[in-house]
Parts: sequence; C-alpha cells; structure tokens
Amino acid sequence: MTTETTARAAQASPRALARQRRRHSVARFWKQYRTHRAGLFGLAALALFGLIALTAPLTVGSDVQSVTNAPGRPLESPSAEFPLGTDQFGRSLLGLLVWGSRVSLLVGLLAAVLSVAIGALIGITAGHFRGWYATVMMRITDWFLVMPTLVLAIALATVMSRSLGTIILAIGVTTWPTTARLVRAQTLAVESRPYIERAKALGGGHWHIMSRHVLPNVMPLVLAQTTLIISSAILAEATLAFLGLGDPTVVSWGGLLQDAREAGAVSSGKWWYLVPPGIAIAVVALAFTLCGRAVESVLNPKLGVTR
Repeated sequence: MTTETTARAAQASPRALARQRRRHSVARFWKQYRTHRAGLFGLAALALFGLIALTAPLTVGSDVQSVTNAPGRPLESPSAEFPLGTDQFGRSLLGLLVWGSRVSLLVGLLAAVLSVAIGALIGITAGHFRGWYATVMMRITDWFLVMPTLVLAIALATVMSRSLGTIILAIGVTTWPTTARLVRAQTLAVESRPYIERAKALGGGHWHIMSRHVLPNVMPLVLAQTTLIISSAILAEATLAFLGLGDPTVVSWGGLLQDAREAGAVSSGKWWYLVPPGIAIAVVALAFTLCGRAVESVLNPKLGVTR
C-alpha cells in the first residue's frame, strides 16, 4: 500500500471504510461464487423465473384467471393459439403458468424468511442465555423436529382460513427447527471466542453482544439456510395447494395440479395439464437448492461442495 493510499484511508470516515469493506466482501463473494457452475445455472434459472413473475401483469394480465371470459374450449390440446393447451374452463395454461409463478415464488420466499427468522431468533437466544431457557427452547425444537413437518402444516392450514397468509404461516412455523439448531451451534462457537469475553468485560449487555457480535457472525449461515429452505417452502406450498388447502381465489402451480386432478387429467391422459406446472416446481426447487449449496460452499469452504 502506497503512502498516498494510506493517507486517504486514514482520512476516510469509519462509515466510508465500512462501506468499502462491504463492497470488497461482495466482490470477493461473487468472484468465488462464479467458480460454481451449478450455482450459476441455478442463479440464471431463478433470474428467468423472477423476470417472468415480475412481468406477468404486462405479458399475460390478470384477465387470464377469468373463468367467464375464457378464450378457448375446455381441455384443448396444445396448439399454435394455446402452446400448453387449456384447462377445464378453457383458460390458457401458459398464461396460468406464468401468472401462478407470482404466487408460488412469493409464498416460498416469505415462508422461508419467516422460518429462518424464527429459527435464528431461537438459536441465538438459546445459545446466548443458556440455562433453563436454552433447555426449554431446545426441547420445543426437538419436538418440532420429530413431528412430520407436512402433517403439522396441513393441521394448521386446516383449522385456519384458506388464504396465502395461512399457507405462509403454516410453512414458516413448522420448518424452523433445523435453522435453530444450526444457529445455536454457531452461536456457542462464536461466544467462546476471546473478543466476546472482552466485550462483556467492557460492559457490553446481552443485546449488544447478540446484535453486534453474534448476529454478524451467524448471518452467512442464515443466508445459506434461507436459500435452501425456499425450495422446501415452494414444494410445501405446492403440496398444500394440491391437497385443496390453498387459497381457491388465486392461481398457483400447486393449485393447477389440484385443478388437473379434479378435472380427471390423470385418468384421461391430458398430460399438458399436469406436466408444465410440475416441471416448473421441480426446476425452481432445484435452482434454489443449487444456489444454496453454492452459497454454503463459498461461505464455508470446509464443506467441500462440488462445483
């Protein structure tokens, strides 16, 4: 480092230095992420689906959901006018598939964020306070771990009103235990370091220790866990919608599969009603999983995830 660079660094404000470090960290992260071909494929697929979902009001419009103004005949096979055929009401399945991406991706993202937020909160507090509080929280976590997640989600979705909020809540409050376990283990490792003892000796309170020292150190783990949970959340939303527990007023990929089952598409061989939403669910879930594994490998090279 030259004398001029050192002088500029000395004159820079702490906030400017912090922003510079963050930019360098992001650049370093992206440089390492680009070495993972599977992660890049997943990221490209997610960018494509995200673009499709964001532009759906412009490309297909909300009228595609209308049953009374359906442009085609029920269960038409794929043609030039309807590339993926029509559903039981005569609506374009391509338009429904594009519009349904908005709901499926939104529910998956929000449910994953809720799940990770609950797990991170319980994991950090249980790792910090320990004692009876940690014992109680970990026993509750163990109970959720041994209970089938899908069964709990179905039970919650059954007793509550059928809406997107219910689906998000049902998935979020049943998928957090794994995150809580991982974050608690990382919190215990962080709090065993010498600088935590120095912070406590200098008068740092519980909130200061958890927010300024523990949380920044567990955030990489939380980020990686979020990308992995999103795929599970999307699959769970599709499962609940397929079982008829979703919001009947909105179109989602799982809802399309449920409509296909009710219309007898399986027995009558109407493959175009079943295959496209199923492939969309599988591709998005795979894309999030590939991104999550790549993020894990970058943030924790000891995992040795293949490229």
